Amino acid sequence: MTSPSADGPAVHRMIERLPQLVNGDAALLRRGQYLDLDILIEIGAVPYYVSIADGRIMRLDRGPLLMRSWALAVRGPEDAWRQFWQPFPPPHFHDIFALAKAGRFRIEGDLHPLMANLLYFKQMLAAPRRLAEGGR
Repeated sequence: MTSPSADGPAVHRMIERLPQLVNGDAALLRRGQYLDLDILIEIGAVPYYVSIADGRIMRLDRGPLLMRSWALAVRGPEDAWRQFWQPFPPPHFHDIFALAKAGRFRIEGDLHPLMANLLYFKQMLAAPRRLAEGGR
């Protein structure tokens, strides 16, 4: 396993604030109010397991955790996440599907919950951009 890059720790601090960013956003919670799902967000070699219930992030666990299941995974290198989370991402880093098309992100698993709750997932995954903007 490779060690995180110099910017890696900042990227990991951003993802670890995801529960407070999502759970403090009433509009986002309303959008995901019927969503119950376990997902995997992988930043470089570090997996994060996110448990969502009624749109709220109930748990965020840093892995690897053996035998931990997930229904949907979004995986990408640290540098791609860092650019995705900029307040104004550069071209092709603004959207998870643009990153997947460019081969920077992999979206795996059951895509039905993703597509049925697309705006929730896009806003949830982009929530750390607010940290780069100076908080909210």
